[in-house]
Amino acid sequence: MPKISSDTLWEQAAAEVHSREAEGGEEDGGETVSERTVFLMGSKSGGKTSILLRCLDRDEPSKPTLALEYTFGRRARGHNIPKDIAHLWELGGGTSLSDLVQIPITAVGLRSLSVILTLDLSKPNALWGTMEKLLQAAQHQLEKVSSQAQQAQKAKRQTPAYSAARVLPKDYPDRELISPFPVPLLIIGSKYDIFQEFDSDKKKVVCKTLRFVAHYYAASLIFTSIKSENLMSKTKSFFSHLAFGLDRGKTVSLDSTKPLVVAAGSDSFNQIGSPHSTDVDITSLHAKNPKDLWKKVYEHVFPPEQNTSEQRDVKDPAKDPQYSEPQIDAMRAQKDQELEQYKRNAAKSWKGLELET
Repeated sequence: MPKISSDTLWEQAAAEVHSREAEGGEEDGGETVSERTVFLMGSKSGGKTSILLRCLDRDEPSKPTLALEYTFGRRARGHNIPKDIAHLWELGGGTSLSDLVQIPITAVGLRSLSVILTLDLSKPNALWGTMEKLLQAAQHQLEKVSSQAQQAQKAKRQTPAYSAARVLPKDYPDRELISPFPVPLLIIGSKYDIFQEFDSDKKKVVCKTLRFVAHYYAASLIFTSIKSENLMSKTKSFFSHLAFGLDRGKTVSLDSTKPLVVAAGSDSFNQIGSPHSTDVDITSLHAKNPKDLWKKVYEHVFPPEQNTSEQRDVKDPAKDPQYSEPQIDAMRAQKDQELEQYKRNAAKSWKGLELET
């Protein structure tokens, strides 16, 4: 039997992979394993972990997210059929750790990536700043990895498979006036149970502003509360749409007196109208573009917080009980004592040298 070279084996393997991809990636009885990545970020202590656990049907207490955490979800599609897998990344710390977006946002999973931005409706003064910084950080990283992937493929003389721009249907509302987020985006307004008690005019400002932002980025928007089974059920359908490709339902609610439920493409600038403000002349505001105008009106009603506590509240994980390691902690305590003893001895030595001098 003639010997087959390793190069030939690799070529055969590559040809087999390309063949399967061309046929829809069929394997294991004609089915393929679907893998998607969902990146969650948002307001500090805004309820991201609680919402995620409920969407995954996990009955366990939520813990504060330390920096960036990973988990996964699986969904069975039938007997003897591989389960769909969702890789789930959650960014903690609000905006203080936004540089960590570079870890979950990579060129490898770009085509199957979606982003969920959770905003705490009970803290409207911090809402715009949190939203703006996190979306800018994620968008910058998305454009960066997309550009790198395109350059790498051009170097190999391949047709670029990545693009920093999402392609929307031709009949998408206001298609020429919006700036779609590079990947599917879901904005969740959390703690609606607190928000619903706000003054009606302030609620209108928040609702109309978030509707504008969501439509501008071609994103979906939903208000929720972990205290409401009905709202969590709707939130789970939106989450499952991103994580597993399931139908997100057809419910739409644009009334500011009720929880908003707005699927991407179901709103328009005409329905949203102009920014809601009762005590400011919009024509007197000098805005660079419509988005800047909405920001100025919103921050007129809800002045941004000057001194956020996010940076101050970042705790040392080595002192967090939930990450305790008895043997390592005992060794660390011993080394800390040795260090303190060394410092005291060094101080005595310096004092002795000063006396001799």
